[in-house]
Amino acid sequence: LVAEIEKKITEAFEVFDRESNKTVDVREIGCIIRSLGCFPNEAEVQELLEKIEVEEPGGFVHLENFLPVMTKVLLDRRFRPIPEDVILHAFEALDGNKCGYITKEDLVKHLTEQ
Repeated sequence: LVAEIEKKITEAFEVFDRESNKTVDVREIGCIIRSLGCFPNEAEVQELLEKIEVEEPGGFVHLENFLPVMTKVLLDRRFRPIPEDVILHAFEALDGNKCGYITKEDLVKHLTEQ
């Protein structure tokens, strides 16, 4: 099980490893974590980063430092996805016309206006 999880993490990490040198920009960590089916908020991402040795001053994370921390997160089943009914409720709140879809324009409006 651990080997499968580590393989999954490594594959997700490599997608963001643009230099193919087993490092990623620290700003990519949240995306990597979310691509693995975990949905921490930004404060929780920062907590994880405190456990991972980040290379200064460039702000790079090495796979060897990320792997054990993320393996534990997946084994502990932390940061579970948001339940479907909550997502559906949020979608319905954005679907003002109750037509079952949101146009690109409406989505942009909702995401850029306060």
